[in-house]
Amino acid sequence: MTTKRSAAGLAGLARSAPWLFSFVGALVIFAVTLAANNWSGAGQIITAALSFGAFYAIVGIGQMFVITTGPGNIDLSVPATIALAGAIAMTTMGGSDAMILPGLAAAIAAGFLIGSFNYLLIWLLRIPPIIATLSSSFIVQSLAIVYGRGLRIAPPPFLAEIATGRVLGVPILAIVTILLAVVMAVVLHRSVYGRSVTAIGQNINAADLAGVRVGTMRFATYALSACFAAFCGVMLAAFSGGASLNMGEEYLLASIAVVVIGGTSVAGGFSNVSGIWGAALFLYLLITMLNTLGVGAGLRQIFTGVIIVAVITLAGGRKKGRG
Repeated sequence: MTTKRSAAGLAGLARSAPWLFSFVGALVIFAVTLAANNWSGAGQIITAALSFGAFYAIVGIGQMFVITTGPGNIDLSVPATIALAGAIAMTTMGGSDAMILPGLAAAIAAGFLIGSFNYLLIWLLRIPPIIATLSSSFIVQSLAIVYGRGLRIAPPPFLAEIATGRVLGVPILAIVTILLAVVMAVVLHRSVYGRSVTAIGQNINAADLAGVRVGTMRFATYALSACFAAFCGVMLAAFSGGASLNMGEEYLLASIAVVVIGGTSVAGGFSNVSGIWGAALFLYLLITMLNTLGVGAGLRQIFTGVIIVAVITLAGGRKKGRG
């Protein structure tokens, strides 16, 4: 009886606070990593997790809005957008602090155009979003190769300080990303746009009948996702000392994993921002743990995949609402 009550309690908790599992998973993996490291280096691990987790969180927030709009909606152009936006930003800035804002604006504008192109393919050609954004990614990556090949322009000092600096031991980039997440949480739950996205994901026909501008909202969502990917590309380039063509590769699956592990429903109609941060920390700490345990590259990928699937099964199984 006690076991059944405990199971029912966990099930209820999963439904009411699916984001909690990502943080619990991160804490468990953090403890295992510390134990394998003789309970030393906790501060360095936390700082690194906040730094690298910020990049996962940035792309995850944009991807979350896309996935929330319903089954099949996903943005596979994230890595290519990161690469092109990073190259555009570094070229525009030219290493000058005075050009940070123009460079950032140019990168975000490129992201907006990519997101607009993605939705144009979906709307005009009536092809599934996965195919549309995958096709778009090949075009964008080709543009990144043509535009950014051979370029290795150092970021402006002030931008590099934001990407790599710390305040009281906390990475500045993590602070910026947390504030951004708070803003987007308000947008998701309190704005007309956020509520419209959720309504579309719950029932697109009902949302249309209720007066929601479905096409406009979906367009805005794909544009938003690409803009977040572009911003991630700028900060990645600043963090690593310059843009590179392959710097967005690991963020394709990661941008999806942090959304689902964080408690967002893959069926659409339900999402939350806080879980994305927990999932971002979980992903980084998982890789750190496996490295600390000396797991080889091949086995590391297998273990990572198995653990992610297990966590998604537990935390991402919320069913689609009927809203």
